[in-house]
Amino acid sequence: QVHLRESGGGLVQAGGSLRLSCVASEGTFRDYAMGWFRQAPGKEREYVAAISIRGDFRYYLDSVKGRFTISRDNYGNTLYLRMNRLNAEDTAVYSCAAGLPRDIHEVPPSSAYHHWGEGTQVSVSS
Repeated sequence: QVHLRESGGGLVQAGGSLRLSCVASEGTFRDYAMGWFRQAPGKEREYVAAISIRGDFRYYLDSVKGRFTISRDNYGNTLYLRMNRLNAEDTAVYSCAAGLPRDIHEVPPSSAYHHWGEGTQVSVSS
């Protein structure tokens, strides 16, 4: 079972940038597709971005396309989310998760992620 821990959250002004990291331990990081999710107070969790096992397929929520970039380092067991041009609607707790896809070139649906980090808060001031 893989254990996940996020870092890199914080308070940023609108228009600013942050990079989130998610380090995996105990388990084989490269066996999993990886995703970033977020949840704002009073709202449902959103499937923000995902990356396939080898990094050759990426998924993005429509509202973050062109602003967020997901990447992974399979040698360093780390997942990243680069977030640019942040706005107040991006304020949420961001969590990374690991899931097993049907194919190494795909990412799982949001329901198929079973290993989660505790999350890191991202707050964007307008």
